[in-house]
Amino acid sequence: MRYSGWSLAWNALTGNKHWRPVWRDASPKASYDVLVIGGGGHGLATAHYLAKEHGITDVAVLEKSWIGSGNAGRNTTIIRSNYLLPGNEPFYEWSMKLWEGLEQDLNYNTMVSQRGVLNLYHSDAQRDAFARRGNAMRLAGADAELLDADAVRGMVPLLDFDNARFPIKGGLLQRRGGTARHDAVVWGYARGASSRGVDIVQNCEVTGFVRDGERIVGVETTRGTIGAGKVGLAVAGSSSRVAARAGLRLPIESHVLQAFVSEAIKPFIPGVVTFGAGHFYISQSDKGGLVFGGDIDGYNSYAQRGNLPTVEDVCEGGMALMPALGRIRMLRSWGGLVDMSMDGSPIIDRTPLGGLYLNAGWCYGGFKATPASGWCFAHLLARDEPHPFAAAYRLDRFKTGHLIDEKGQGAQPNLH
Repeated sequence: MRYSGWSLAWNALTGNKHWRPVWRDASPKASYDVLVIGGGGHGLATAHYLAKEHGITDVAVLEKSWIGSGNAGRNTTIIRSNYLLPGNEPFYEWSMKLWEGLEQDLNYNTMVSQRGVLNLYHSDAQRDAFARRGNAMRLAGADAELLDADAVRGMVPLLDFDNARFPIKGGLLQRRGGTARHDAVVWGYARGASSRGVDIVQNCEVTGFVRDGERIVGVETTRGTIGAGKVGLAVAGSSSRVAARAGLRLPIESHVLQAFVSEAIKPFIPGVVTFGAGHFYISQSDKGGLVFGGDIDGYNSYAQRGNLPTVEDVCEGGMALMPALGRIRMLRSWGGLVDMSMDGSPIIDRTPLGGLYLNAGWCYGGFKATPASGWCFAHLLARDEPHPFAAAYRLDRFKTGHLIDEKGQGAQPNLH
């Protein structure tokens, strides 16, 4: 079924009895040309672009639970392409362009809202660093504006400009950035892939790999053995655990990243705002809740829950930025598993095992990268060569020293 104003009106007039399921909940076949492990945004986007862009439809997406039950439903929904380094900026700018046309591509309302992303700065040195980043963005084709304090005050007047511990001197604005509805992104990509013949198999956990020498030729699952010509791994914070079942040790650590939402209030934050003197970011959902987060919890974990010291740290950052937050009640919190690479940048590459391909190491950038990640991973699976936008995301860069250290923290995953 194609969604349109006419289909909406017709179903409204006929009692909404003719809507069809958004995607097929398939049972696994004995074998596929391509298996994608992971039914989150990246895995489903990969399957969609494999079918749409490369004509490969004998594909199955295997999800151990329900689609979108992992990080796809456990993030703060921010989309942006305000990166500095040549290895990152073209990739994330391509993702931004795919976001801008995603609803037309999928014929599905993913609620992409380009309300702007504003990164605040609090010192002259930070202003100069943001000016450099903005210039790099513009050279790569992205949009960027360097604002002074008065311009920021006009956009977000409730920030603490004068009495703050870290006075606000301006900000770097990307107007094309914003947010998207995470669940709708998953459902839209599932619909796009399923409509082209891809099998989406839920409640199918991969428990092992079938090997023929040094090549992966299938997987063992809770629903039986499934053969495959190629296997793509896109399981975010579970990457190390699943790869270990194939005998691989990845340069990745898994950490918990908490996020929070407040009670609904009247419009307060026009777009996305980030604190330049600490790790705090905030936006407001369409329902009125303030959505915010900060640093990872810092210790290695596979649990989707966090701890109270990080809650305190995030709230301290928010209060330093806008004291009015102290009067708002926090409604709920959640934790996602982030796959932290050694340099803070992702991996989209072949593994040492033939037939096994890796999409991992997204750190804080997983959701915003969803369209480009799927696009580039599908290209790799279809053609056995990296897409130009993802050419720098090699697995062996940690061995050769070609790191993409966007944050400048070195090989410390907990700091990225």
